[in-house]
Amino acid sequence: MSEKTHSATALLLIDVQVDLFHKSHPIYHADMLLENLCSLIQNAHIAGAPVIYLQHANKQLVKGTSGWQIHPSVSPAAADLVFDKTHGSAFIDTPLHAHLAEQGVDTLVVAGLVTHGCVRATCLDALQHGYRVILAEDGHSSYSKDAAQLVDEWNVKLAGLGVLPMPSREIQFG
Repeated sequence: MSEKTHSATALLLIDVQVDLFHKSHPIYHADMLLENLCSLIQNAHIAGAPVIYLQHANKQLVKGTSGWQIHPSVSPAAADLVFDKTHGSAFIDTPLHAHLAEQGVDTLVVAGLVTHGCVRATCLDALQHGYRVILAEDGHSSYSKDAAQLVDEWNVKLAGLGVLPMPSREIQFG
């Protein structure tokens, strides 16, 4: 059953960066993940919903390097926003919350990398800020050897905390 999201919905793409696809353990279902992200981006653009990329910088993802760049399969369009972040949550030390409030956004669709790190932290902080949070249950992943288990586990755990996990194909914007 398809659930329609509120008209004030934004898509957050967390840390879909080149170097995360080149770890010792590959991103779990990387091709499917990128396909699902492209579909979400396209649907958000068609609906006129904001698409916001979060780009992490740390010792492994050095700002300005080729590995720090957003994966070319999901490159931002000219109208999309890109915010840098240095913490797990996209809300800590970024202008994200202020921007979303200014735009009247009350619902967030969250997707990206990594499941048990920045995706989890961003979902939890979004709930704390009062957003309705939809997690693209097939739109997040990890490079952990336990990635399959982590994806399933966090879909269930986050649902228990108030996040709505939903298959990408069922998520509607606007």
